[in-house]
Amino acid sequence: MAYSIARGSLALSRSVLDRAADRRRDDEWLDKAWAAPDTQVALVAGDKLLVTADRAALRLLPPSEAPDGIRVFLGIDRESGAGQTADGRAVFAVLAGTEADESYAGLREMGAVLSDREAGIAVNVIGLSNWHAVHTHCANCGAHTEVIDAGHVRQCPVCGLSHFPRSDPAIIVLVTDDQDRALLGRNEAWPEGRYSTLAGFVEPGESLEAAVRREVLEETGVVVGPEIEYAGSQPWPLPSSLMLGFFAKASNFDIEVDADEIAEARWFTREDLRALVEAGTMALPGNISISRRLIEGWYGEELTGSW
Repeated sequence: MAYSIARGSLALSRSVLDRAADRRRDDEWLDKAWAAPDTQVALVAGDKLLVTADRAALRLLPPSEAPDGIRVFLGIDRESGAGQTADGRAVFAVLAGTEADESYAGLREMGAVLSDREAGIAVNVIGLSNWHAVHTHCANCGAHTEVIDAGHVRQCPVCGLSHFPRSDPAIIVLVTDDQDRALLGRNEAWPEGRYSTLAGFVEPGESLEAAVRREVLEETGVVVGPEIEYAGSQPWPLPSSLMLGFFAKASNFDIEVDADEIAEARWFTREDLRALVEAGTMALPGNISISRRLIEGWYGEELTGSW
């Protein structure tokens, strides 16, 4: 195999903000940063962010205009040349509830058009927002948890257990056969013509390579041989995944779908793929997905058409 994902093409893996984790417990510094007029604040409602009127960028507010809500310190923009200290400009977010109007937008809409800086802000804060929404109570004793460490920890006041944000590892893989065809599948819930690479969550005690082999076998009956190559990773905070991308080579090629998650799977030549996409009878994953980049890495160039 000699495939790769184009450098810089993973829209949600871009980040330039220094997370400055050492400042999360420094209340004096955080108060000073929040009071600084050049500090920027992202607003989050559920899994959507406040955006500009032309929907081309995040709308970042000064602290004086931010509403009430859970306040999260995201980091320091050290390249800004500005800031309330020599550190640089501080960036926060306010989790302002779950109701989002038309002034908000999600990652699927905005991910590909955001700058590197704003893409990093977006994936970070949406992941934290989704985590806060489901960790309001302690998993150990059921008591209501309290937000500490500038929004990065929830602590139980009864049993003292601390809860930290987590990312669930999931493999996503483009498998090829002895004719260099790509294996793509259609999820049971998807309409006809929508295909993607195969993916699934890593189970406890399982290596990434073992997860690749298990998921491909479970979903399609295809056996993956010893050739598995890591391609790259991308956060997918909807709600809390980290997608770990691979290219793999099959050692048997007969397909037998599980008929549960996967309704259909096929081997595609490059000619098959291009013809179907150009005819409009096949839709590929969106441009912000690592799945799309795996397919294009195998294909050898960018493709048109998406979900």
